[in-house]
Amino acid sequence: MTDDGGTMGRLDGQGAIVTGGSRGIGRAIVLRLVADGATVVFTYQQDEAAAKQVAEETDGRAVPVRVDLGVMADVAALFEAADQHLDALDILVNNAGTAVATLIADVTESDYDRLMAVNAKGVFFTIQHAIRRMRDGGRIVSISSANTVMAGPGVAVYAASKAAVEQFTRVAARELGSRGITVNSVSPGATDTDLLRGTNSPEGLQRAEQMTPLGRLGQPADVADVVAFLLGPDGRWMTGQNLVAAGGLI
Repeated sequence: MTDDGGTMGRLDGQGAIVTGGSRGIGRAIVLRLVADGATVVFTYQQDEAAAKQVAEETDGRAVPVRVDLGVMADVAALFEAADQHLDALDILVNNAGTAVATLIADVTESDYDRLMAVNAKGVFFTIQHAIRRMRDGGRIVSISSANTVMAGPGVAVYAASKAAVEQFTRVAARELGSRGITVNSVSPGATDTDLLRGTNSPEGLQRAEQMTPLGRLGQPADVADVVAFLLGPDGRWMTGQNLVAAGGLI
């Protein structure tokens, strides 16, 4: 137990994969898992400098792999890399995602295909690869979004892709329960990340703060702590659930 009430060591000896782990919520999850004792392979797509910084901060306990989750060959290569760096696979966190805020009338076919490829197809096949390797008693958590229940202009395809993630979660929990593998999802609210700021105006961010009972944007560590609960021993009786980590916004 750390001086600040942490839980260092509760994931000792476990191997984890985190997609989209170089920035934002994914970065916070990687850092938390390493602090809890896990060895982590995490993906990034473009920001190599940020990925290297995470690796340095964790003294090499987190290993970056460049992956485009919308490309199935890259998904397969991720697990080949994980086989080299992890003694075993116990944890999968599907965090990588992309977003485009576009009205239905203006969505292009390429916009639609890209969002579904990364946010839905990529998650599905990442889960498939993981369960073929994962030890019994493992944990899977996928990051969804509060937009699956908070409809708004411009989020139709994004929300649909995340709704698919929640359905994958419910079915996988049924299929994997006999192996003691829990499968859950977490829906963040307005969380202060580059993705949020890149798809919302300053006025929109201010409205999100005002609509949130706790009166602020979420921080990546707020969401990482909820994920850590589901991944650790205290989450053993939770499966097939979607936890909303939104400061009361939903």
